[in-house]
Amino acid sequence: MTTSHATGDDSVLVDIGGDVGALVILTPPDLTGTEIALSPVDDGAARTHAAVQERSGPGAAMHAAVFPSLAAGAYTVWDALSPIVQVTITGGQVTRVLWPALRPTPAPA
Repeated sequence: MTTSHATGDDSVLVDIGGDVGALVILTPPDLTGTEIALSPVDDGAARTHAAVQERSGPGAAMHAAVFPSLAAGAYTVWDALSPIVQVTITGGQVTRVLWPALRPTPAPA
């Protein structure tokens, strides 16, 4: 499934299905422009980055880093040089977590 979500001047294309999922990390506004790193748990050197941006959502703007297409599995979220938490990506689903607690959030109704 491919979905596009308009975000003002930006848009995010999330391509999920089979063994591919996505990760959205919701952050406070003061992290806008900050890059958050993500790596497979078993390979901390293989990091990918996403910048926190303001994103339009139903009813309100949010601030988030989006990793739109990730192989299912366990990942480490990094803050600069330090690992913060592990998250599990499930194929066909968008995993949402909150920064800094990085706890899962319920899917919107």
